[in-house]
Amino acid sequence: MVETDPGPKKPHNCDVKGDHPLNGADSKALELGVLPTLKGSGKADPEKGSNSDKADFEKAIELAGYGRFHYMLLAVCGLVSTSEEMDVISMSFILPSAECDLKLTTHTKGWLNCIIFIGMMVGAYAWGSVADSLGRKRVLIAISAVNALAIVASSFSQNYELFMFFRFVNGAALGGSGPVIWSYFAEFQPKNKRGAMLSFMAAFWTLGNLFVAGLAWIIIPSGIGGETGGFVYNSWRIFLLVMSLPSFLVALLLFLLPESPKFLISQGRHEDALEVFKGIYVMNTGRSREMYPVKQLLVDDGPHTKLEKVEPREQKSKMRGMISDIIEHSKDLFMPPILKFTAISITINFTFHIGYYGLMMWFPEMFNRFDKWSQDHHDVEADICQVTAYVTQHFHNSEVTACDSHMHTDVFRESLITVAAAIPSNIFAVLGMDRLGRKFFLVFATFSAGLCSTAMYFVYNKTNNLIVSAIFSSVISCGNASLDCLITEVFPTNLRATGVAVSMVAARLGGIIGNVVIATLLDTYCPAPTFIVAALLAGGGLMCLFLPNTTRQALQ
Repeated sequence: MVETDPGPKKPHNCDVKGDHPLNGADSKALELGVLPTLKGSGKADPEKGSNSDKADFEKAIELAGYGRFHYMLLAVCGLVSTSEEMDVISMSFILPSAECDLKLTTHTKGWLNCIIFIGMMVGAYAWGSVADSLGRKRVLIAISAVNALAIVASSFSQNYELFMFFRFVNGAALGGSGPVIWSYFAEFQPKNKRGAMLSFMAAFWTLGNLFVAGLAWIIIPSGIGGETGGFVYNSWRIFLLVMSLPSFLVALLLFLLPESPKFLISQGRHEDALEVFKGIYVMNTGRSREMYPVKQLLVDDGPHTKLEKVEPREQKSKMRGMISDIIEHSKDLFMPPILKFTAISITINFTFHIGYYGLMMWFPEMFNRFDKWSQDHHDVEADICQVTAYVTQHFHNSEVTACDSHMHTDVFRESLITVAAAIPSNIFAVLGMDRLGRKFFLVFATFSAGLCSTAMYFVYNKTNNLIVSAIFSSVISCGNASLDCLITEVFPTNLRATGVAVSMVAARLGGIIGNVVIATLLDTYCPAPTFIVAALLAGGGLMCLFLPNTTRQALQ
């Protein structure tokens, strides 16, 4: 540990009256985004001792307490995660409904599913790198605003090409949301609570899925909207407009939160980081800022950090400094010893998300196909391949029948049941992540999900399809929580957002390939998708055994 120079002591640390409405420290806290509330009497803390005057990050965040601030942080960051999942999964409900409006085929549906992932690949690396240079908070605000505007624009798009463009912009914004929000949230958590809280935040993905399925059930079949002078604004477009509301809300709420203290330390801004800790302490304990026991921060001089060596931002051009940082961070990710972490995280995310998005995005479509089969064949059972062949021949060929974009309400109910099945596994992950460890959950989930994928080939009716889909949704959600924890924790602070972003690029590539493969093979060689997904999930999950154990360990 090396001791940082705190600079000249400020008079307000000992001389400011506790009842003053806004002292100098509070002004600084407001600038950093921490609300100085619930001030105490200003008396000395009897529990404060000289040994706690100096602390590293882990000790400083622990002494700030755990309470109101962290629950507010969870709510805002969870909403970011919820809005991200809502935007991605909403397409699976839009595709069957927009089939006639946008003249979609199975192939173009696959590309509409993919375009958001292509955008996310572009955005993930760019936003993640900028966040490691300029900060987490301001990047998250920009991402949320761009995302919301792109969704609104896509809802007004009247043709396939324009809709594709705005979905790409939507994806480019979403691409930065994942790596930045996970880095931001993790950097406020003490090590003994980090796994549980990251798992808790992962549960907001399930909440996003539930919101999407519920709102789709309410809005899309309602038939609201209409057509005026050739301009169509029907129910699925209104549904898409509603999907933009969480992003608008998030952009406003983020102004209430501070910058990550871990990031501030990595930039050499130790006094700013200390002010953030004091603000957290005030919100969690109700005591005054002067009673926070830490007066000086200690910085870890480990092999993977450069915290005390970072030049102050004011000493160089912001743009040149940002570009220089991005290049440096990118090089560091692919240099030993970080190279091993980068390679493994890329592999795991790629294989995992081929399965996750490759199947989850197509569940409503498969429910819809089984529904169309049962309407014409009543009690006759058939596997997914027979059903797909029938639907492709009789419903996706305009020469055979007129376009039919109607979705039976059973499809929405079955989709809601599928995503709701993830709730128990998310609770299990929150309670057990810090006890059983990230690797246990990831290996268990990927093997179980692989078995479910194989079982899809042996499904012969709507009920079987619903059961297997629900189990898959449950276990894959548990695996997603553990993967997010592990990948977020394995990278050091000065490379965390960039490292997670690179992993997310691989994840989005997996989502693209998963959707293209599922869309193509589902109609041409049906048995292939289920077994390909099963093998990739199981094999990728085992790769986590080569990563270090991060359970209850301090962040690098």
